[in-house]
Amino acid sequence: MQFQQLAYFVAVADARHFTRAAEAVHVSQPSLSQQIRTLENELGAPLFSRARGNITLTDAGEALLPLARRILADADTARHEVMELAQLRRGRVRLGAPPSLCTGLLPDVLREFHDRHPGIQLLVEEGGSHDLVRELARGSLDLALVVLPLPTPSPALTTVELFQEDLVVVSSVDAEVPPTPLRISDLAGRPMVMFRHGYDLRDLTLAACRAAGFEPYFTVEGGEMDAVLGFVRAGLGLGVVPTMVAARAGGELRVTPLARPGLRRTVALAHRSDVAPPRAARVLQDVLMTAARRAVTSDGFRPAGPVT
Repeated sequence: MQFQQLAYFVAVADARHFTRAAEAVHVSQPSLSQQIRTLENELGAPLFSRARGNITLTDAGEALLPLARRILADADTARHEVMELAQLRRGRVRLGAPPSLCTGLLPDVLREFHDRHPGIQLLVEEGGSHDLVRELARGSLDLALVVLPLPTPSPALTTVELFQEDLVVVSSVDAEVPPTPLRISDLAGRPMVMFRHGYDLRDLTLAACRAAGFEPYFTVEGGEMDAVLGFVRAGLGLGVVPTMVAARAGGELRVTPLARPGLRRTVALAHRSDVAPPRAARVLQDVLMTAARRAVTSDGFRPAGPVT
């Protein structure tokens, strides 16, 4: 079994078409088909059903696909690890993070990292913790910032808690919101703007409202971070966002804290347990850890630990 054969197999599995797959990997269609047949002979089972030109995975193909993706990702990581031996003058880091952290924490962290290592390419993928954990497991990311507890805990991941961050209520500057801290129950019946499905903040807010005994009323839902802030700014409703996001909004929004015990999230850094992150990723991890230590000295942040 060769890496090239696995790459051809994954290409066909993604395209469900031999000719398009051959074009994607820049090889002739007969050569690709021959390599797939050789791989099937070695494994002793067909990987694709080719009935009437409809390409589908067999049971053997379904079993091989996640393993092939992981093998190729690990081989790619190994190649980049060797390339990075030139004192981090080249290479890349693939980092995943929720949109709120891309807006709040990451700009300063990535600028600091880039200033130190301008030859390292930074690839950032935004997503909720569930999606990011899946991408880590597939080998598509080196590191990911996630919100704990994870929706689907995995023993194949190592997580290091960084900090806890308070959530606050944001509203338009002319909204009728008392200046004193709000209880979660005070949000009952108030128009709210809510993030799309898959956002950790959506799940946290919904869980808190339901624990307080009510279902929140949404005037608008389904937005990304910038869209939600824009809808709040326009007076369409209240939003619940992390402290760092509210701070970056400046004077454009009114920020109201939540009364004790409040609502907060625990941010952690995750990577695969079975594969050491590339050297550049380990350096970025150190920068993130330092930024987290700085964050806990700011209002609204606490060292990671049990929520009280």
